[in-house]
Amino acid sequence: MHNCQSIMPTYEAEVEQHIFAATQHILKALGASKNLSDDFRRALTELDSHLSTMTIITENEGGGFSEIEEQLKHAEKKIIRWESDPSLIWDSGPMEATEYLQAINEILTVIESLGGLSLSENGKLRMIALRAQNALQRAMSRLEKELCHILSQHKQYFRPQYVSFHSRAEDMFYNESFAFLEDEIVEEISQRDGEDGETFEFSLDLVDPHVIPDIKSIANVMSASNYMQEFCEAFIGKRREALYEYLSILEIEKLSLEDVLKLEWDSLNREIKKWTWAIKIIIRVYLASEKRLCDQILGGFGSVNSFCFIEISKASVLCLLNFGQAVAMGPHKPEKLFRLLDMYEIMADLHIDVDGLFSDDDGSFVRIEYHKLLRTLGDYARETSMRFVNAIASDASLHPFRGGGIHHLTKYVMNYMRVLADYSDTFSLLLKDQDADESQAVVEIDNDQDFYSSSSGPMACHLRLVTCTLESNLIVKSKLYKDDSLQHIFLMNNIHYMVKKVKDSDLRLFFGDEWIRKHIGKFQQHATSYVRATWCSVISILRDDGKTSLKERCRRFSTAFEEIYKNQTRWCIPDLQLREDLQISTSQKVIPAYRNFLGNNNSNVSDKHVKYTTDDLAELLLDLFVGSPRSLRNSRRR
Repeated sequence: MHNCQSIMPTYEAEVEQHIFAATQHILKALGASKNLSDDFRRALTELDSHLSTMTIITENEGGGFSEIEEQLKHAEKKIIRWESDPSLIWDSGPMEATEYLQAINEILTVIESLGGLSLSENGKLRMIALRAQNALQRAMSRLEKELCHILSQHKQYFRPQYVSFHSRAEDMFYNESFAFLEDEIVEEISQRDGEDGETFEFSLDLVDPHVIPDIKSIANVMSASNYMQEFCEAFIGKRREALYEYLSILEIEKLSLEDVLKLEWDSLNREIKKWTWAIKIIIRVYLASEKRLCDQILGGFGSVNSFCFIEISKASVLCLLNFGQAVAMGPHKPEKLFRLLDMYEIMADLHIDVDGLFSDDDGSFVRIEYHKLLRTLGDYARETSMRFVNAIASDASLHPFRGGGIHHLTKYVMNYMRVLADYSDTFSLLLKDQDADESQAVVEIDNDQDFYSSSSGPMACHLRLVTCTLESNLIVKSKLYKDDSLQHIFLMNNIHYMVKKVKDSDLRLFFGDEWIRKHIGKFQQHATSYVRATWCSVISILRDDGKTSLKERCRRFSTAFEEIYKNQTRWCIPDLQLREDLQISTSQKVIPAYRNFLGNNNSNVSDKHVKYTTDDLAELLLDLFVGSPRSLRNSRRR
């Protein structure tokens, strides 16, 4: 019985040795193949090392472990050798890196094998285990250094094809006097709007693909050594640093809330444009590529992958979001509306990307903050648009606008709305949940018959409210003119400008043909009222009232005409067609009456009493409304 028991362990040991030998033979045969990938070849090497050490342990169970100690010494020499070598292992070639990892695997195998034995009963065994742990710790420190070097030396950046973001409101500005946006600038903005179709590759290599297997092999060894936390800290630190550097390339500065609130509009405008461009690049391109990199290296490590990505990206994303929050805390200036809508549109476009990148529970904080800012920007844009309406209503003038021309307020508001129309989808979405009070107010003021037709959406309601508010203000401003005729010229000019802006742009879709017809009627009525207010009293001088002599009537008519000429040549009708139409209407009123007067009294009045012929009057009327003061002394006749 005793002999049987002593024979069994020997037999089992022999079987294990045969199995190890057979396995090692197979590994060597596989290793001789030329068709193996680098990763598979490394795995074979590590398994061969592990089996060799297991063989030694099996042969020495119950013995003095001298061969295990010899194996450890051999591995230690490889570890210690690189401690005195200033060069880097992975820069020295793949063979050196493979041997170093093999040495670590041999140490791990020794530690694993000794772990099942009672070290307290064997001082020699305990010393071997301590030496193995110490060697492993030194090796892990070295791997951290190598990892940081690889990540630093082989990081890759990309430069977007377009390096600036062109907003549809590129040059919109505002001050308390409604300094206007020139029509030519609005045309340029509209043309550029179609040229801003930037395209992106959504996944790029942020680290040279050739070193990905090396990083993975370091991750695998450090994980097997229970040093995954140290790997993550080094990996996160270097990749976070790379992201900060890329933000600098995009010229994004870390600004505090106070810094943002102190910025003048020109500076804030530039920062918002950079931000709008950068957040799209960072989320859609850079972070998508960073996530891919984490998947390539840490895809087999479960939640570690997600944890590392979030820690790499979280601070930079929150920095971008904090800037957006700061912008939304500033004053509600009209020109900010378009920048806010740019920010809102970009964030709305990217929210699916953000939800995908930060889908895990650890990333919920980023998702929550992102959607919070999206709502804040929407609310702030709505409030800014209503503040703009209030600013139009409260824009007061102490003096009449020179020459009855197109007021700065009219130009600014209409060009503002033309740009706003380009944001119709976004702005309509933001307005749709507002109370119906605004719509009702527009119906009461405008009272158009087709209001609830195709042009009755939230955007149309808001734009009509803006124009109604503008019209009301213009009526108030017209009262500053003491001359009724000039009141009509002022209103005719400004309403005509409003109609022209609506007809010649996408605003027509929101106002509709009925609004256009109605407002054409309005400025035409002011033109008719001007002719009546100015010329009816002058023409009445020519009529025979039975009291005034023919000579006196000629003198009075000439004096009245000269006074009108002196005043109304300085009046301004900027639109050439509108000016010609009014000159024709005036001529049709004045010239026939004057011709009849001269014809009926041809035999009773001498040439010395008739200061102007009908041809003279017709020519002089063409000088009206050019915005350049004239007198009859320097007219074309005199």
